[in-house]
Amino acid sequence: MKFASLGSGSEGNALIIAGSNSGTTNTTVMLDCGFGIKETERRLTRIGKLPQDISGIIVTHEHQDHVGGVFKFARRHEIPVWLTYGTYQAVGAEACKGVQLHFCRDSEELVIGDLSFLPYTVPHDAREPVQYVANDGRCKLGVLTDAGQSTAHLVQALGGCDALVLECNHDRRMLADSVYPPSLKRRIGGAYGHLANDVSAEILAALDKQKLKTVVGAHLSLKNNTPELARAALCGALDAHPGEVMIACQEEGFDWITIA
Repeated sequence: MKFASLGSGSEGNALIIAGSNSGTTNTTVMLDCGFGIKETERRLTRIGKLPQDISGIIVTHEHQDHVGGVFKFARRHEIPVWLTYGTYQAVGAEACKGVQLHFCRDSEELVIGDLSFLPYTVPHDAREPVQYVANDGRCKLGVLTDAGQSTAHLVQALGGCDALVLECNHDRRMLADSVYPPSLKRRIGGAYGHLANDVSAEILAALDKQKLKTVVGAHLSLKNNTPELARAALCGALDAHPGEVMIACQEEGFDWITIA
């Protein structure tokens, strides 16, 4: 299995996961799409993919930086979409017209080609938000962004992964000192907002990490965090050298990472 990001942050998110059978890539899935059609196509080209390579799009929740481009892109390129019923209700039937939809729910595995995905519920201010663990039969990739706090359920879901994409949205002090209005600070730092660096580190420390080889910090705030602070927090939880932890960015995401 391999994975790459088209971009990660409040201005748009899309993660590409590719599974293989006997060494040949047969299935490529897009997790969220917060970019417009042309921008998504441009970013796919950067990692050597075309729209027709995408076997399906899986949605985590209805916020625009994750779902803004999903249905237009899916409609244009005739790609099926998986989402929870709560997300569908929040988005609205009109936005989904002309798209082949499949519904998923917490803890019920879904299969797309050579890949399976386990949705798991997370605490976030959305209708029925889920995150996913991808599995190709040999390796597991865990994804956790857009959660306000740790839960036993998400820690259990992410245990035993070979690679992990983990939100490090903000540094608590930077958020407190920012020019954001108090209401927005409360929303971001609240139990249904986004993960602070220290909470992300606590989650990482609590996981079963026996197979874990790769950690990518993701969904960093451009104003309330820095790659250095996020990396330091994650390395502290891993007792690792900073070079062993990667950080995704808004403009470039990150290039292909292979896990075996």
